[in-house]
Amino acid sequence: MRYLEFKDAIHRELRRSPQGLTWLQLQQRLSLPYDRPCPTWTHMLEQEIGLSRQKGEGRAFLWRIPARNR
Repeated sequence: MRYLEFKDAIHRELRRSPQGLTWLQLQQRLSLPYDRPCPTWTHMLEQEIGLSRQKGEGRAFLWRIPARNR
């Protein structure tokens, strides 16, 4: 999977889920081939689509995008 495919898939799924999703939820819903998100790609998503990650329950972080980027 190339970065642009990854970005498009993450962006599309987060637009459908304004409450946010954990990495595990994204991984399962999108059948992503990665155990963990790539830090470089994650940083690029923060810059390009406004991705934010906020502490959720336990050790999980909720991935969200701002309403203006939906």
